[in-house]
Amino acid sequence: MRPEKSIRSLVCLFVFTLLLGGCQPGANNSAGTGPGGGGGKHKLAFVTNNASDFWTIARKGTEKAQADIPGIEVEFRIPSDGTAAEQQRVVDDLLAKGVHGIAISPVDPANQTPMLNRAASQALVVTQDSDAPNSNRVCYIGTDNVAAGRQAGQLVKEALPNGGKIMVFVGVLDAANAQQRYQGLKEALQGSNVSIIDVRTDNTDRVRAKSNASDTLVNFPDIAGMVGLWSYNGPAILSAVREANKTDKVKIIAFDEEDETLTGIKNGAIFATVVQQPFEFGYRSMELMAKYLNGDKSVVPASKQIFVPTLAIKKADVEAFQKKINQLRGRS
Repeated sequence: MRPEKSIRSLVCLFVFTLLLGGCQPGANNSAGTGPGGGGGKHKLAFVTNNASDFWTIARKGTEKAQADIPGIEVEFRIPSDGTAAEQQRVVDDLLAKGVHGIAISPVDPANQTPMLNRAASQALVVTQDSDAPNSNRVCYIGTDNVAAGRQAGQLVKEALPNGGKIMVFVGVLDAANAQQRYQGLKEALQGSNVSIIDVRTDNTDRVRAKSNASDTLVNFPDIAGMVGLWSYNGPAILSAVREANKTDKVKIIAFDEEDETLTGIKNGAIFATVVQQPFEFGYRSMELMAKYLNGDKSVVPASKQIFVPTLAIKKADVEAFQKKINQLRGRS
């Protein structure tokens, strides 16, 4: 073999070896070379299930996480109509943009499981607020909704020591958080003199939420209590009760910390509300996804659930709570 041919052969062999090495699975997946490595950023998204003011506080949590955690950028998305179809459009758009992680509160977990699994094949998926345990989500971060429902049930019993009939209101009962809160409520009321007439749903329509409450007051004049499982249900119930001049006759138990709910507690029109900590949903979901994408899988517990405790806010607690929550909302 002539020398020049030998040299050309060695060069070709060297190039071939480089190309072969570059094609090996995982060759470019060493620590620090994925999204966020080499000067890039993890693109993370937080997707709500409706446009409630509840999510304003969660947004503050994601903003704080973006400020605190290096190497992430966060997109906060609110589906315009609170439907599963709109959520899917949002998720599809995020995936098309090349997002690396999505924290989502699924509207209809059972029917959205295929969508979540498709998303999980392209990005890290975490559920928050409402879980989809049968999906390929990596972890759930949020309320233990069964425990929160039990907490609401205890408040109902405090508000109605002699018992009575109550109606329950929620956006959709298909959502895991709605089902679990209702389950916990029923568990807490077992053996008491409080009886649940039924559940009324409104598909996250505030006008319908109020009309549901108004219809209940007309159709069940002896109603003793009304329980709203989603954040806007409390104000909707309160508005209907006020219009019917029954604020002294009907006890209201709400969820979350909408302004009208807290004001209603302060003036005695609402007995109490069970509040979550949505700031923590926002912050912890971004923190977990950032660490997980950087290779730290230990942030996900064996249960694949991270529970953020709920608080019961009654009249004695509301002023201090309002001050704290207004700070989180960026209000003076």
